[in-house]
This record gives sequence, C-alpha cells and structure tokens, in this order.
Amino acid sequence: MKLVCVGRNYAAHIAELANEQPSEPVIFIKPDSAILPNEQPFFIPDFTNEVHYELEVLVKIRKVGKHIQQKFAHKYYDEISLGIDFTARDLQAALKEKGLPWEKAKGFDGSAVIGKWVPKSRYRDLGKLSFSLYRNGDEVQHGNTELMLWKIDELIAYVSRYFTLKKGDVLFTGTPAGVGKIAANDYLSGILEGEELLTVRIK
Repeated sequence: MKLVCVGRNYAAHIAELANEQPSEPVIFIKPDSAILPNEQPFFIPDFTNEVHYELEVLVKIRKVGKHIQQKFAHKYYDEISLGIDFTARDLQAALKEKGLPWEKAKGFDGSAVIGKWVPKSRYRDLGKLSFSLYRNGDEVQHGNTELMLWKIDELIAYVSRYFTLKKGDVLFTGTPAGVGKIAANDYLSGILEGEELLTVRIK
C-alpha cells in the first residue's frame, strides 16, 4: 500500500505558510513505514526541533484504478477517516530552500496517523464535512471539506493519471489552516462531524 498525500488544498493554510497557490494539486507520497501503529505514541524524532500536526480527511481506496474519470471516482472508495500528517517543518523549510524533495520531512517513521475508518454512507454530503483537531482539550484546527480547492473525487481522478491506485491505498486530502508545533506530553484527538476518530499521545 501507499499513502498519497495532497499539499496546499486549503487556501487559508497556503496563506499561513506563505506559499504560492498552485494551479493543480501538489502530490507527495509517504511510504507504508510512515504509518504509526495503532495505540502507539508518536515519538518526536531527534533530527527535528519543529514537528507540526496537520489534520486531514482520509479516503481508503477499495479497488484498482488507473485514469479514473471524475464521474466514476466515487466507486473507488467507501470508507473515510481522519489522519495526521506529521511534518518536520524545519527540515522541510531547509529542503524547500534548496529545491530538494520533501520526503525526509514528510515520510519519516510514524509520521502518518490513521484514525478509525467509517462508511462514507454515514454522511449526507462528503463535500461538506466538518472536522477538528484538539490539542490537550483545546481546538487548534478546524476545517470543512467544502473549502477544499480540489474535492475528493477530483483528487482521485488527478492522482490516478500518474499512479495506479490499488486496494488499501490511502489518500490524505490536505490540511486546513491552524497547523502548529507539537511538544512532548501533548494529547491530540481528531473529530469528524462530532465523532472522535483518532487519538495520539506525543512523547
């Protein structure tokens, strides 16, 4: 399996990091070794001093697809969740400055938290999902999928032009504004439409 991630999919998040708004989706991949095992804490790695949380809506691919038309994209997933794309922001900034790939800052071990999967049929409109991240009980991120620059089905169609999507692959659809630095002993929880789908402790 692979984790296909979308960057710069919310205008407010683009602005908060002073990035340029792209004309098409920004795509990067995390290896499956980036997945944080269930119930395990996230240990801040020793090669960074600034790990940021980025809460995202996730989609699990249910069958193989290539060159998927947008109108058929909904047939390729039936479960969604929340996830956290942990990012070594200081390392990412250094790599971006040199025009180098982001993998070391995005794909390191444990950098992908995946919450509980739920049927997409539970929700009336996937284009209007409200989600939030809480840090030690305080809301630090809030987003709604209606603010995505590219919606879920658009992303699936776009990604499948370049990468064959396989059963079990996970799509991270981008993070809204409000990203921030984590610290040891933090407790993070992700809420989608009022339901807690993920928790993680920081060590």
